[in-house]
Amino acid sequence: MMDLSTRPKEKLELNKLQKRLRRLTGQAIADFNMIEDGDKVMVCLSGGKDSYTMLEILLNLQASAPIQFSIVAVNLDQKQPGFPEHILPAYLEELGVDFHILERDTYSIVKEIVPEGKTTCGLCSRLRRGSLYGFAEEIGATKIALGHHRDDILETLFLNMFFGGKLKSMPPKLLSDDGKHVVIRPLAYCKESDIEEFALMKEYPIIPCNLCGSQENLQRQVVKDMLHKWEKEFPGRTETMFSAIRNVVPSHLADATLFDFKGLKQSPAAFDRLNIISL
Repeated sequence: MMDLSTRPKEKLELNKLQKRLRRLTGQAIADFNMIEDGDKVMVCLSGGKDSYTMLEILLNLQASAPIQFSIVAVNLDQKQPGFPEHILPAYLEELGVDFHILERDTYSIVKEIVPEGKTTCGLCSRLRRGSLYGFAEEIGATKIALGHHRDDILETLFLNMFFGGKLKSMPPKLLSDDGKHVVIRPLAYCKESDIEEFALMKEYPIIPCNLCGSQENLQRQVVKDMLHKWEKEFPGRTETMFSAIRNVVPSHLADATLFDFKGLKQSPAAFDRLNIISL
C-alpha cells in the first residue's frame, strides 16, 4: 500500500472509504445472516479488485465480530497462459492468512468447446463454480464468499431481463441447487466505484482475466455502460434501482406462481360498504 504517513488528506480519505465499505458489508452480513458463529468462510480470491477488497474487509470484521468464524482464501488457477502464479501466494503469505491455490485447467476446456469469437464467460463460470463447490466440500467450508458488488447485481438484473426473459439477479445469499453449499456476497451493498478507489489506494497486485476480460462487446459491458450513463445523467438512479430489488411487490407484477391472481375476488364486506356509501 502507498505510504500515506506524510499525506494526511489521502490517509483520511482512505479511512473514510474503509469505514464505509466495512459498514455496508457488515449491514449486508447482518441483513441476510451471511456468517454465523463457528462458520468456516471460503473467500474466493480471483486477483481482482473486488475479491481483494472483500478479503480485507472480512478480515477486518473478523477481528471485532461478536461471533467466532474462520477465513480461508482460495484461488482457482485456471491455467491461463501467462498467468502470474507467484503473485497471490506471495501476497497471502505476507498477509498471514490461511490459503489454498486450486489448480484446474478449465482454460483448455473452454478454448476447446467455445468457438472462436464467442463469449467464454458462461462456460468458464460454470466450470469455475463446480471446482470451487467441490473444493469447499473437501475443506469443510460452511460458506462460500464471492466478491460481487451492487453494480454486478444490477447488471445481472438487466441482463436477465433483456436477454433471459426473467426478473432475477444475484442474491446476496444463495443455496446451491444440491443444497450442499451456501454462497454469500458480502459486498452486495457496496458500490463498484468505492471498491475501485479503495483498491487503487491499497495498491493491490491486480491480476487481469486474459480469458474473458479482453473480449469486447460483451452483453454485460453494454449493460454496464448503460447504467453508467444513467447514473451520470441522473445521479442516484442506480441506488434507487437497487432499492427496488429489495422492495418487491408480487401483486403488482404478473407471475401467477408468486401471487394468486386467479383467486383474487372482490371482498363481499367491501362491496356492502360501497352500497351503503352509495345510498
